Amino acid sequence: MRGYTGRTPVPPAGVCVVDTIVIRETASADLPAILGIINREILEGSAHFGLVAMTADELQAEWTQTRDRYAWFSAIDADRVVGYARGGPWKARGAYAWACETGIYVAPGHQGRGIGRRLYDVLFPELRRKGFRTVIAGITLPNEASVRLHESMGMTRVGVFEAVGYKNGAWRHVGYWSLHWDADQPPARR
Repeated sequence: MRGYTGRTPVPPAGVCVVDTIVIRETASADLPAILGIINREILEGSAHFGLVAMTADELQAEWTQTRDRYAWFSAIDADRVVGYARGGPWKARGAYAWACETGIYVAPGHQGRGIGRRLYDVLFPELRRKGFRTVIAGITLPNEASVRLHESMGMTRVGVFEAVGYKNGAWRHVGYWSLHWDADQPPARR
């Protein structure tokens, strides 16, 4: 399968592709694997701006508080969680009730397989169904793969905060992308 990215509708002749990725709502049993993905990014990466590993109790509380109003989805490959995407609050003030921020992480070794796109293909319609009008994503820059993913979902870059976080020995820039649905219509009551 070398050379086939899985992004074309039909694989080249002689190539057999077995897609084993399942996207489903995040279950409590997924949280330990999600915690591993998050903590790896906190401790070794720069996409998550946390500096101290998250605890299982902290993740459980975040999931419990946000899963119904927003949504969480897990990517499963051979019974293992290899990524997740979630919606969460953008800001606490009432006028922001129709905006949400997304978070998406795919485990190393599984990136570049279209998992992020498939997670968003499920998350975005669910957020829209729940009445959200604006989806916002922050991306630590540079991260061309994440920029391509978000722009492929119709999101547009709305700004960059330069040197806004210090992580792994360097100042980091964060770009923000947004997508709006039905922006010309009044929102549903919350």
